[in-house]
Amino acid sequence: MKLLEQMVVNDGKVYSNNVLKVDSFINHQIDPKLMLEMAKTFYEQFKNDNITKILTIEASGIAPAILVANLFNVPMVFAKKSVPSTLTRDSFYEAQVYSYTKNVTNNIIVSKDFLNKEDKVLIIDDFLANGQAVLGLSDLIDKAGASLAGVGILIEKSFQDGRKILEEKNIRVCSLCRIASLEDGKVKFNKADDEL
Repeated sequence: MKLLEQMVVNDGKVYSNNVLKVDSFINHQIDPKLMLEMAKTFYEQFKNDNITKILTIEASGIAPAILVANLFNVPMVFAKKSVPSTLTRDSFYEAQVYSYTKNVTNNIIVSKDFLNKEDKVLIIDDFLANGQAVLGLSDLIDKAGASLAGVGILIEKSFQDGRKILEEKNIRVCSLCRIASLEDGKVKFNKADDEL
């Protein structure tokens, strides 16, 4: 997706350890026009998959996920990183997600009221690096007996193992911006598979 690639080049900041900071347009300050265009692209990719729920993880996935949910006219559910006092131990599904960026493991939860075996779920998230967030969300979907239609990712770090891990599990991945390298502080995109 050219618009997203252009914003990554113009406004993204590359830090050591292969960290790409996009907080000026995706995950702190949000560009609503960009979000809407990305949501439309995901809708086009998955519109024939009978999606009943959009699932993401708090917090950075919420903005794109709600716009995608609006286009599909289905609810958006986000996995929480802490258990609210209103939920009892047996009223939610739980999975673990390790964050390489923050070097922490979070338990994520979704209320059993919001995911069930009739659901066909599309996961939306901001980044795909090592695939751990998607695997955790997929685990929640499995525990609910729901089915996973696929995963929509804003920015994929193709030089990390996330896509490979997900594809080995037969999970369909649609990434809008695939980064081949962040070496020497420069963003290089995957050009061979520029399908969107």
